[in-house]
Amino acid sequence: MSIHQSVLVIDDEPAILEVMRLNLAKEGYQVLTAASGEEGLAMLSEKLVDVVIVDYKMPGMNGIDFLEKAKVRRQDIPVILATAYGTIDMAVKAMKLGAYNYLTKPLNYEEMILLLKQAVEKKRLVENVKELRKEVREQFRFEKIITNNKKMLELLDMAAHVAETDATLLIRGETGTGKELIAGAVHYMSPRGDKPFLKVNCTALPVTLLETELFGHVKGAFTGASRDRKGRFEAADGGTLFLDEIGDISQNMQLKLLRVLQEMEFEKLGSNETLKVDVRVIVSTNRNLEEAIRKGSFREDLFFRLNVVPIFIPPLRERKDDIYLLANHFLERSNKKHKKEIHVIPSEVMLTLLNYDWPGNVRELENVIERAVILSKGDALDVAHFKVLAGAVQARKKSEREILMELEEKYAGFPNTLEMIAKDLGINASTLYRKRKKYGLA
Repeated sequence: MSIHQSVLVIDDEPAILEVMRLNLAKEGYQVLTAASGEEGLAMLSEKLVDVVIVDYKMPGMNGIDFLEKAKVRRQDIPVILATAYGTIDMAVKAMKLGAYNYLTKPLNYEEMILLLKQAVEKKRLVENVKELRKEVREQFRFEKIITNNKKMLELLDMAAHVAETDATLLIRGETGTGKELIAGAVHYMSPRGDKPFLKVNCTALPVTLLETELFGHVKGAFTGASRDRKGRFEAADGGTLFLDEIGDISQNMQLKLLRVLQEMEFEKLGSNETLKVDVRVIVSTNRNLEEAIRKGSFREDLFFRLNVVPIFIPPLRERKDDIYLLANHFLERSNKKHKKEIHVIPSEVMLTLLNYDWPGNVRELENVIERAVILSKGDALDVAHFKVLAGAVQARKKSEREILMELEEKYAGFPNTLEMIAKDLGINASTLYRKRKKYGLA
């Protein structure tokens, strides 16, 4: 146990204070003492204290009064009440007001030391959770999203504005573009940021499991349901629920989700009790929902309910200006993660990264950089680890050249050959000229 862990002992009897000071000091604690609740409160404001032991029965401010005032100043501090007048009612009241636990006099010092260790450990865990939440919030800040692309900057500006509201968001984009990152940023920058942010991948679960995952079930609702279980909607109450790949859920689930969005109420599987919740819903999909509506596989009324604020994340191949920034960011992150010191991406590699189409988008780029860092020896990235990408780039170039050659042969002899080729390809004439020059067809 660290000598830096400190205990504030508050008691109006000097002899008890001295005995406790000596016993706790033997255990390695730094011990502060106060002869009254008022003195203890003043000390709590001035000193770093890990845990408090306070006598219940004192003249002036008693232990319960101290507890109430201490929790206003230091919500996180564990307070243990010590009393010779312990009753069940007093103990219940103390616990409701936030006491960690209580001890009865005459004190059992072994019990007290055990309780102190548990209280200090709980405080440490709470502090760790707070620190992790802070790190997560930092990670999901809009300013932390790496981009220099005009469309992305406009998207982030709109998302930051919408974060202040409770509007439902429909985030669209290909796999790996960062839909979850945007959803997380919206949540953590919203007034709900200190509440739960829960995620459900709608494609990862079969229909029956998805229903219980979202809405929960009661004991006996189905074979194997041995106890009640909260669903994600109930667990996310007050916070945000992110439903990833919403375009893949069944018609039955679409109907149930529509009701929740409209009424913010539902029943657990196997129960007739209606539960009401306050949850912000953010959904994402890589599917064409308008096409799904035309085919009858997605409800139009649900689409309109979800599409309150639509956000489209462009694929990486349409924001090539971000590749340099992202590649270097992932290089730095991978260096730190794998204890490497590779600080430069060779120009040949960067050219390959810029020319590759990235079907897996940002996630694929991150994986490619991390894999290269892991496999590279020394302080430089090995060009050989990018040969697969380079081969794909060359294959695409060859394919484009062949297409141009076939079209030129098709329209050979026509007076407006180039105009017809450009129309066939869906590009303008200037772009076609550049492509012909690029492939040596000029």
